[in-house]
Amino acid sequence: MTLRDLEPLRDAELTAVTARGVLAQRLMAMGFLPGARVRIVQVAPFGDPITVELDGWRISIRLSEAACLDVKESA
Repeated sequence: MTLRDLEPLRDAELTAVTARGVLAQRLMAMGFLPGARVRIVQVAPFGDPITVELDGWRISIRLSEAACLDVKESA
């Protein structure tokens, strides 16, 4: 499951960054690292971008970027 598929306000754990190159470096520099806790807290009116809460920070990313982040939903 990717972050793009996660329902808003559901907690998940980031398991992998599947992006390559500059995008992967940028996402990891923002804190999207395996083991990080993530939650979608807001979705723009037309669905893109989304605002993600990541270890206490709020970051807006595009759905195409969210599709490069594998997550495991928390129980």
